Amino acid sequence: MNLPNKITIARVFMIPLFLIVYLVPNIPYGNYIAAAIFVIACLTDALDGYLARKYHLVTNFGKFMDPLADKLLVSAALICFVELGLVPAWIIIVIISREFIISGFRLVASDNGVVIAASYIAKFKTTAQMIMSVLLIINFNLPVFNVLEQIFIYLSLILTIISLVDYLYKNRKVLSENKR
Repeated sequence: MNLPNKITIARVFMIPLFLIVYLVPNIPYGNYIAAAIFVIACLTDALDGYLARKYHLVTNFGKFMDPLADKLLVSAALICFVELGLVPAWIIIVIISREFIISGFRLVASDNGVVIAASYIAKFKTTAQMIMSVLLIINFNLPVFNVLEQIFIYLSLILTIISLVDYLYKNRKVLSENKR
């Protein structure tokens, strides 16, 4: 197993650690530690992709596990926010549903020999979700941060919907029936 794949696996193992630190009450500075784990896990996503491309270490395992690890990490955090009453469930359902739809769409595209790269809108969506997540995990509970949290919650929601529509529109031919 190459280094980028090991980093991806490490990210998967960070998820339960994040959940324990974030959700178990009375851990001193638990929110800050959980935020640090979340940020490190997010940074490993950039690192493993960079290493895989730079050193030509792209593998089928990495192509499958890297996006799955990302979705597991983000979904775990989002579900925690519902559990803790920080974000309405319907918003999280929309965000997670988009991830399932795009994953399925990519599978159909891949079956037709088409690779769908992440769009700039999707990258902005991901950045907004990560900022939202860190703000909510730390939860400063100060008026300015409460406003910032709300801005990033709704920005994430809007960018999620826009990126979904963008993917589906730009790649609509993938959904048409192709005869081989």
